[in-house]
Amino acid sequence: MKPAHLKPALRYLGLLSVLAISIGPFLWQFATSIKGPNEDVFVPDFIPDDPTFGNYAAVADVVPVWTFALNSLSVASVNVVTNCLGAAMAGYALARLKFRGRKLAAVVFAGSILVPFEAILISLFLVTRGLGLTDTLTGVVLPGSIAALNVLLLRNAFLALPAEVEKAAIIDGANAWQRFTRLALPSVKGTLVVVALFSFMFSWDDFLWPLVVLSDQEKYTLTIGLAYLQGTFVQNQRLVAAGTIIAVLPLILLFLLLQKHFFRGVGEGAIKG
Repeated sequence: MKPAHLKPALRYLGLLSVLAISIGPFLWQFATSIKGPNEDVFVPDFIPDDPTFGNYAAVADVVPVWTFALNSLSVASVNVVTNCLGAAMAGYALARLKFRGRKLAAVVFAGSILVPFEAILISLFLVTRGLGLTDTLTGVVLPGSIAALNVLLLRNAFLALPAEVEKAAIIDGANAWQRFTRLALPSVKGTLVVVALFSFMFSWDDFLWPLVVLSDQEKYTLTIGLAYLQGTFVQNQRLVAAGTIIAVLPLILLFLLLQKHFFRGVGEGAIKG
């Protein structure tokens, strides 16, 4: 092979290796979820000899997986709305409004990202209990309703907007709310998609906080339900794998539908810091 062709070949080989590492476990898990009762689940064959989707029906028959999924969908959907609205307003205020302590507020938001969730878990639980929101889906939603990371992403996106456009709107008599809704928000649609995806993903995958807050099985989210499933069917890895695929499939479909807006939004939030 010529030296000119060696570098692209190595590049594609590296990309294929990363691809195999990334999707290999998922494909193995999916293959396990459709294996028949007589097939060995510990053999990494990606095409089962006796495929069946009966494992998915078996999960739903024994564990209320669709109730868990509906609870997770409710929590994730509310978190998407609260993050898109709340983080957008906070990000716009940090980027465009002039007020005392603006820089300090931005530093506080940035510093809060570095604080592990486990460090404030007890405090959050005490506050939630004081508000009477334990064992409720509202209590699950509240801590993640406006994430500091989303605020900073939108702040960076708003900072990237040309200042001259906003000055022209001020001259035309537009107030802060009009500039925010009619000028700023339409310009950062891509970043809003990123925030929506992050919010949905973090809420859908969250395990620790719902485990602490919830005690009624009817209000369990999907992640807790899957842990319950694994404890119930610890000897049947096919059902565990089927439950895992049920949990991850909505995230994959959502990303595939919004991937173009996602990558554009990452660029919007990274132009200016």
